[in-house]
Amino acid sequence: MGYRFAIVGATGNVGTEMLTILAESQIDIDEVYAVASRRSIGREVSFGDRDLKCHDIEQFDFSKVDIALMSAGGDVSKIWSPKIAAAGAVVIDNSSVWRMDPDVPLVVPEVNADAVLDYKNKGIIANPNCSTIQMVVALKPLHDAASIKRVVVSTYQSVSGGGKAKMDELWLQTKGIYSNDELKPHNFPKQIAFNVIPHIDVFMDGGDTKEEWKMKAETMKILDPKVKVTATAVRVPTFVGHAEALNIEFENELSADAARDILREAPGLMVIDKREDGGYITPIDCVGEFATFVSRIREDSTQDNTLNMWVVSDNLRKGAALNAVQVAEALINRGFKGKAAA
Repeated sequence: MGYRFAIVGATGNVGTEMLTILAESQIDIDEVYAVASRRSIGREVSFGDRDLKCHDIEQFDFSKVDIALMSAGGDVSKIWSPKIAAAGAVVIDNSSVWRMDPDVPLVVPEVNADAVLDYKNKGIIANPNCSTIQMVVALKPLHDAASIKRVVVSTYQSVSGGGKAKMDELWLQTKGIYSNDELKPHNFPKQIAFNVIPHIDVFMDGGDTKEEWKMKAETMKILDPKVKVTATAVRVPTFVGHAEALNIEFENELSADAARDILREAPGLMVIDKREDGGYITPIDCVGEFATFVSRIREDSTQDNTLNMWVVSDNLRKGAALNAVQVAEALINRGFKGKAAA
């Protein structure tokens, strides 16, 4: 018998990607249900060569589901993830609500796949923040080789990380510039078209934004509590694909050449690092790809045992939907049988 999945938030950017990637996966699937809010009842979404009609979350029977992939936002997850888990399904949640709960594993399969087994605490597994996911995939093999002390990261994050309304605002503002329309920001604090905004999520007491705090706290939980992280998170006028500039200080010596060789052999990564015009990956290049790409690997001449590198990934795929499906695969590969085998 195969597994039965519910995609909660199936009509959103990440939900539709979850359906696409789940259809492409090797998981033995018996049934998939598209679940959303009441206003989406009857709306159709694609799953492979099938069209699925959306079910109302308020009326759906989650007891017939083995795994629920949840991407309906934090407010919905806070209420519904425990209810879905109580119905007997394992919830893989893409919101920030459960990430720092000590009883909920925070999982990136290339980094800490065995942690999925801790789902038994609350029936919930948390998907990390998109910017954290691609960073720790690149950091893990280097940490194993030379022990990371500190990471300084600046992000260049696409508007899709904030949802469809922010993608629409970039599109409308970009068109508006060429037609001399008034450009009033609605979903961003400032104009996003032809601009960059060093502000993602709310500001915290110390001056960091919550996005910057997430990168620090989540990396410590996933990778190693001893690793120090400081971040500056910036929204840029691209539609899909997050990029990050990393400065990584190690306990032990690690040359750029050695790091390049290690990263080439690491799961989930592709190294594109030619020291020539265009010999690196940009956000446009990574759209639709599963891998996290690493470029511009070089030694920092100002600091011992320190490397710089450039990391790029499709934030809707590895940064969200793909990681969630890979978490489900990691759970199944570690013996989770679902209700049919119970």
